[in-house]
Amino acid sequence: MRGSASQHSNRPHLTVDVIVESSEGRVVLVERRYEPKGWALPGGFVEYGEKTEDAACREIYEETGLEVELFALLGVYSDPERDPRQHSVTTVYLARSPQENLRAGDDALNAAFFSLDSLPEPICFDHAKILADYLRWKKEGRQPLPQNSKDFSLKASEE
Repeated sequence: MRGSASQHSNRPHLTVDVIVESSEGRVVLVERRYEPKGWALPGGFVEYGEKTEDAACREIYEETGLEVELFALLGVYSDPERDPRQHSVTTVYLARSPQENLRAGDDALNAAFFSLDSLPEPICFDHAKILADYLRWKKEGRQPLPQNSKDFSLKASEE
């Protein structure tokens, strides 16, 4: 029952998500077999003893049949509400693949390339935000900035 809602702990679960770019600028999304239903970036849980880079390549292969080359880190997303099942933290990689023949597998019902201006609905988790950050990165050439939700600034200089 890896990753099920019944496995809550005092620590967030570590996951990876991958944006796979096609040569035409489309991205791969998978239709989820399990709840929450909808479309998502390929990805999943990092296994104990596994590097996040290896988990990203494994998850892509399991869900789409693609072998990929990771070329950038888009960011780390940690909003406790990003996954309705549990608190998870994801590392999002960008990847390319010379292949474009997708084969849905593992917990993916379907896998397909989509244009960023014609995405299917619903998009699960916080993946719409991640894709918006990716589009901004493509246009502006800079990674998303961290979203500070609380003011933890040091006040030592004022004391």
